[in-house]
Amino acid sequence: MPTDKSPDKQASMLDLYEHPGHLLRRAQQISTALFYDEIGSDLTPVQYAMLNTLAAHPGIDQVSLSGLVAIDTSTGATVCARLEEKQLIERKVLPHNRRQRALTVTKAGQQLLDALSPGAQRLRQRLLAPLSEDEQQQFMALLGKLVRENNDQSRVPQTGVALAQTR
Repeated sequence: MPTDKSPDKQASMLDLYEHPGHLLRRAQQISTALFYDEIGSDLTPVQYAMLNTLAAHPGIDQVSLSGLVAIDTSTGATVCARLEEKQLIERKVLPHNRRQRALTVTKAGQQLLDALSPGAQRLRQRLLAPLSEDEQQQFMALLGKLVRENNDQSRVPQTGVALAQTR
């Protein structure tokens, strides 16, 4: 068995498929491809995440919504503007803070989410299909832990209610 300093161990450390970051990037590529297969091209994965999260937190402001989805506020504002252009959300200036906007999902936005729900379920099933039920549960638990425990290392850490709920 190779020791940490053995040539075999050092060579395996250079193998991309031994690096979790590379495998996570590949998993993200696969997940995105499956997303478009199942959800279609009406929304990007980030737009879907924002719309879905907003449906669970109606009236939230853009900054807080961005924190829940773990994207920077500039990107969050752009995504919200696109969702508003598509008439999937409404943005209203908060009377007590004119720099913030309260967000709500429109009827059309909720109808779209409802229509996409079966595809989102199939996406999850397809992505996890290579794993047994026990492996799926273990994978999701470990992936959740990896993300939670490294949250502060992110360029855009997740903030707000969703982070608290995952702990």
